[in-house]
Amino acid sequence: MGPGFVAIGAGLAMAGGAIGTAWAQNAIGAAAMGTIAERPETGGSLLAWLVIPETIVVLGFVIAFLLTGKIA
Repeated sequence: MGPGFVAIGAGLAMAGGAIGTAWAQNAIGAAAMGTIAERPETGGSLLAWLVIPETIVVLGFVIAFLLTGKIA
């Protein structure tokens, strides 16, 4: 396999992670804003739920980093 396929795989890992995170944060953010509108004191705990999907992007970055290490 050439380095081009590895680079494409790294790009897909990052893009997939970013799209998945955006999709999850869309639903979580909408629900959190509705909850905060009714009970403003829950804002701090709901922020943690909004941050959890960011781990998907971090894992996509790690996979892309490991794949690009295979090129050299």
